[in-house]
Amino acid sequence: MDEDALNQSIRKFLKTVGVNSQREIEQAVARAVAEGAVGDQATFPARMRLEVPGLKLEVSFEGEIRLTP
Repeated sequence: MDEDALNQSIRKFLKTVGVNSQREIEQAVARAVAEGAVGDQATFPARMRLEVPGLKLEVSFEGEIRLTP
């Protein structure tokens, strides 16, 4: 196993997930704000599920998305 190749591959995958996830969340927030469905003080519980079936890995991460600090 090439540790450097593994590390680069994981980082590339996580970068793709991070960039695309952020874009999707920003678009969903913009839609909800435009529709008046949320105020600018809203906080949303969030969960991310990571699955790598070939490694029998399933893990969830939980946090929150806040519209203000």
